[in-house]
Amino acid sequence: MNDEKQSFTDRLIAAEHTRDRGFPNQRPKHAATLILLDHSGKEPTVLMGRRNPAHKFMPGKFVFPGGRLDPVDRRMSVASPLPGAVEQRLLAHLPNRGTVTARALALAAIRETFEETGLVLGVRTPLDSDKVPEGVWQTYAAHGFAPDLSKLSFVAHAITPPRRPRRFDTFFFVADATMIAHRSPGVIGPQAEFVELVWIALSEAKRLDLPTVTTVVLDELDNRVKAGFGHELPVPFYRELRGRFRREER
Repeated sequence: MNDEKQSFTDRLIAAEHTRDRGFPNQRPKHAATLILLDHSGKEPTVLMGRRNPAHKFMPGKFVFPGGRLDPVDRRMSVASPLPGAVEQRLLAHLPNRGTVTARALALAAIRETFEETGLVLGVRTPLDSDKVPEGVWQTYAAHGFAPDLSKLSFVAHAITPPRRPRRFDTFFFVADATMIAHRSPGVIGPQAEFVELVWIALSEAKRLDLPTVTTVVLDELDNRVKAGFGHELPVPFYRELRGRFRREER
């Protein structure tokens, strides 16, 4: 591991030493996050949402849209599947799962982004109502779009350490801002999950009030952009194993 990559792990170690690890251990829940990048300017900008300060979990922190995998994500129709190389990378990080879970995680990232920001990412393809599961996906599909997984990249994977109050097994996806097909108003506000959304230069984003793992992923993202962002690039995996933090590539 080179010095730059080691520094990512060191940040996680330093942060975890200050956190309460006295909670009963629990199995981490699958989750997905979507990082939206806008390349239209001189420098890429990234979309960040500030969590409601009244919430108990990460109050006031700036994060990427995302959340837990929902069973309905396994049943949602798509306009186009994941690129083969992206699916293979996901499967390398899902040794005991299959293509259905890989696809569902990508869909969860799109659904959570819609639910938290009002942004519809997809292509204009009306779907039969019997191919759209109940709940948020029905609202999404009512705008006349279908998810397009062919434009997603998979860039990072991290598991919350043991004995934290909440544990997630999170998969980080990236999409270009050109995938935004529709914006639903009234989603962001003082009573919502996000109280504001900001597009901020990638080089400036780390100055925001961020969770440690978000800072680490921004570092990874910056390096990935500089490396050409190819699907063939290995994907980092952060976890604690036998009491030590590790950064692996798969």
